[in-house]
Amino acid sequence: MPMKEYLGETVRYLERLVSYPTVPSDSNRLMVADLAARLEDAGARVDLFETPDGKKANLFATLGPDVPGGMVLSGHTDVVPVADQDWTSDPFELREAGGALFGRGTCDMKGFIAAATVLAPEFAKQELRRPVHFAFTYDEEVGCLGARALVPALQERGIRPAMAIIGEPTGMQVIEGHKGCCEYTVRFSGLEGHGSAPHRGVNAVEYAARYLAELMQLRGELMMRAPSDSRFEPPWTTINIGRITGGVAHNVIAGKAEVDWEMRPVQDGDAAFVKTAMQRVVDTELLPMMRTIRPEADIVTEVVGEVAGLQVMAENAARDLLATLLGANGADVVPFGTEAGLFQQMGMSVAVCGPGSIDQAHKPDEFLRIEQLEKCLDMLLGLARSRVLRQEPR
Repeated sequence: MPMKEYLGETVRYLERLVSYPTVPSDSNRLMVADLAARLEDAGARVDLFETPDGKKANLFATLGPDVPGGMVLSGHTDVVPVADQDWTSDPFELREAGGALFGRGTCDMKGFIAAATVLAPEFAKQELRRPVHFAFTYDEEVGCLGARALVPALQERGIRPAMAIIGEPTGMQVIEGHKGCCEYTVRFSGLEGHGSAPHRGVNAVEYAARYLAELMQLRGELMMRAPSDSRFEPPWTTINIGRITGGVAHNVIAGKAEVDWEMRPVQDGDAAFVKTAMQRVVDTELLPMMRTIRPEADIVTEVVGEVAGLQVMAENAARDLLATLLGANGADVVPFGTEAGLFQQMGMSVAVCGPGSIDQAHKPDEFLRIEQLEKCLDMLLGLARSRVLRQEPR
């Protein structure tokens, strides 16, 4: 099929995928069923890994022989919410204008999923001696929950791919490393009372503020811990405060508060450093003060997700293959996180490369330039027709 026809078919399929509002609060099952049917039509063996409540599912499909090795093409099916964003068109209806495709998830990352799925028949036509897998996950945007469930399931089945391409939007640049991502929710339980007598209560909001002050103090220490050879921008582990809520009225001592925060480690030791420091503050300072008034007062930390970064490796077959397919000279690192580290922990060579710009992700009027989608298709066609998947397994 000529590239023009592949491109047209991919745009049409992307329109279907965008129409599924797969925000984390909703199910992804309709989109997954659509992808499964299309991949099965191409001859793939499709497995669905459901969540316990059946609301969501990971899809893992395979073309080619049931042998170790081969390639994983991976993407997440979920998109960030559109509530309170000022869109100029329906975010779940694909709109083409000025050489770009507008809609939620176009670049992050349904464009890559559409391209990989549309080209499944092209992979199937090859004399594959090594498998090509499609891994489409749920809830990447809220802690990589789907990939964290999929990886052990694949390990249990003895599935051992050699390489993985994570199709996050990189402008079709080859990415060989990124920071980790650790997300937490901290809940403070104090004692409500009348605002005229704050000494008789335990103000959860005040203790949340003290917690955050300590957390922000660590930012300077993390800057000093930055590796001298760090290639990241910024080169140190970052901390971000995403949300703080608590209290009910001006004249009521706040009995409850919540804090959402994240850090993006450049090295494993930084995560342990921050967690140990904050637990020490909780155990030796905040909780003892709270419990002098109310013994039942508490501070509870929920780990939303702790996802490993993608470590730069001297030998990386996926990086080198992408560089050859794209004619790229070298690879870069990025500060944002993906599911790549989870696949790397399975023993795979992993690189991140996909159409679109991360600058457009999560914003109103998210878009993907058509030329980027065409470049992605060209790369995937090159992969399908390369010798990599047609070599005899050793």
